[in-house]
Amino acid sequence: MTDLNEYECEMLDTLLEAFGIPDSLTRLQLLELFDQDEAAAFAMVKALTREGFIAESGKHGDYELPEKLILKPKGEKFLKEGGFTKWYQLEQQKGVEVGGTLAKLQQQNMKLQNEKLSNQTQIGNLEKMVNTLKVRQYILCILIVVALIVGYFIGSFSKG
Repeated sequence: MTDLNEYECEMLDTLLEAFGIPDSLTRLQLLELFDQDEAAAFAMVKALTREGFIAESGKHGDYELPEKLILKPKGEKFLKEGGFTKWYQLEQQKGVEVGGTLAKLQQQNMKLQNEKLSNQTQIGNLEKMVNTLKVRQYILCILIVVALIVGYFIGSFSKG
């Protein structure tokens, strides 16, 4: 049923409503309902048959309308619950909900990407700070070694 548009849903509901009290339609009544457009009537009958809402009765070819259509209890119940039109509206609302969820996911994705970028920037700054501190540590180590060497020479010259 997912391939139906709003107009087709309304047409299917109209067809279901046309069954009336005897719960059946003849081929002639069906053609009158569709202004003698047998192709459109055939397509609607096939859709209702596929869903199990009606049964076909009488002799007919593969691409012809049957002599009689009978409304099944499942079809009557479906119509009482709002029919194809209500189903179509519910499907449209689901699309909005999915779209809303999609928008929320896109927003959350953007937020996470910004957070990732911020964290990468912070990591880069911390790495620079660590490198600067390592350079200072090396310089201090070199100064200490130089001071020890100078102290050793001063100590050796003053004794001798």
